[in-house]
Amino acid sequence: MKKYINMAIFYAVLAMMAGVFYREFTKYMNFDGTSSLLRIHPHLFVLGVIMYLLIYLMSLSLNFDENNKIDKHLKFYNVGLVLSAVMMFVRGLSEVLARNLSNGEEAMISGVAGLGHIILGVSLILVLLDIKKLNPNKVKNL
Repeated sequence: MKKYINMAIFYAVLAMMAGVFYREFTKYMNFDGTSSLLRIHPHLFVLGVIMYLLIYLMSLSLNFDENNKIDKHLKFYNVGLVLSAVMMFVRGLSEVLARNLSNGEEAMISGVAGLGHIILGVSLILVLLDIKKLNPNKVKNL
């Protein structure tokens, strides 16, 4: 269960770093407008911190030890979330730096970001199905 809190802390640090980077980088570059960098902070905060805090709270009352699939699916969830955040970072840098991307670069960024979102969505559904399968008769007493 401690691993869920550690992951929430990890994503909280990443979210704070992303927020500070967005603010300072756009200020340094005299960028007026919005970019994908703006979206990284809330994505990491909600999909990382809040998700893992909810998983932690559920693990307090449900017996997650009997279902190792949850941890396996959460690893895929992490891959999807990090991949999506990295692609938002790449897209945001190109927007702030006003770099004209080729059609191939645009497609690559969109494709990898889409893959990250697919991994994220599928793994989230798998985690929810794993939680649904837990035996409610084996609920821990707090």
